Amino acid sequence: MERIIKAAVDRGATDLHIKAGDVFRARINGQLVPLTKQALTPDQTKAIALRLISNEEDRARIDRVLDYDCSWGASGIGRFRVNILRQRSSFMIVLRVIPFDVPSIEKLGLPPMLGEVALAERGLVIVTGRRGSGKSSTVAALLHHINQSVNRHIVTLESPIEFLHRDLQSSVTQREVGVDTASFREGMRAALRQDPDVIVIGDMSDAESMDTALKAVETGYRVITCLDANDVPSALQRAIALFPAEDQDHARVRLAEALQAVVGLRAVPRPDGHGRANAVELMLVTPMIRNVLVEGARIGELRDLIAQAHDQWGMQTFDQHLLELVGANVITADAAIAAASRPGELEGTIGHLRTRTPLGTRAVTPPAGTPAFLDDQLPEG
Repeated sequence: MERIIKAAVDRGATDLHIKAGDVFRARINGQLVPLTKQALTPDQTKAIALRLISNEEDRARIDRVLDYDCSWGASGIGRFRVNILRQRSSFMIVLRVIPFDVPSIEKLGLPPMLGEVALAERGLVIVTGRRGSGKSSTVAALLHHINQSVNRHIVTLESPIEFLHRDLQSSVTQREVGVDTASFREGMRAALRQDPDVIVIGDMSDAESMDTALKAVETGYRVITCLDANDVPSALQRAIALFPAEDQDHARVRLAEALQAVVGLRAVPRPDGHGRANAVELMLVTPMIRNVLVEGARIGELRDLIAQAHDQWGMQTFDQHLLELVGANVITADAAIAAASRPGELEGTIGHLRTRTPLGTRAVTPPAGTPAFLDDQLPEG
């Protein structure tokens, strides 16, 4: 098992799938590819699950486990976030590779503005995206930026702990749900009594956790969290939808006052087949955006407001950033269009920018809101 996992990691795998009745598979460059030829038996898969569970009490109740999360590491191989589940009455295991090195904002290709966002003393930051889009890495990069820049106490609540943070300028207290605290909700309530400056919540999934996070911001703390959603507007709608219908108007006002920024992520394949690029949507809460959030019915206007604030505030929509990535030859036009929020509009913009005179000089003016460096025509291909 360890030889197969090491081979997958050496090939750049981000996830490994181990399932009874199937071969080992790994997600490499976004594609799920087989690593072996022989299918695993139910007993073999169960044995691997036992190998990955370190807690003796949990190992003893393996036959009653339906869903289980933990972390696992092996010298010379790496660290992994582990999810063990049942399917067709047999075990399946999904391992997410956790890099040893904590990523930086620069290394992930995130907007430099996020460095300023990370260092704000209060407010709520939501990092959103689909599973596998890079939310955990982005939160780790924000935390690392705080840790190496200022003297603060950072308390994290994770399930499980992924990136390991050393104490640098800040003191970092990492708590694993189910090991160091019973639940996200109990950990959040306890964190408010632990003299924190920054609270990092690995996942926001219910009204009580969101309510506690908003209370923390309202009393002067900094909160950074993740929320599964497709883009920035969807994340805000989902955050409000966590609350009962009768509380949503009040929750919308509280969220508008507490929120500082929302970071959206999409992973886009690179043309060389080696890894994926981060497409980033960034919304900073200005007075105008705060009013839109309070009114609720106008959330559909957010994407256009973000696009219009690109030059003044450093915000960007997915489509604006995808256009930049195409212009820098980081991704192809086809990959950008496939990942776009408004594929038809982005395809038209790319085609418009590529229009040239017979002499090869620029024959068009880019549409309003296009990033400045794209005033020059895009390269072919």
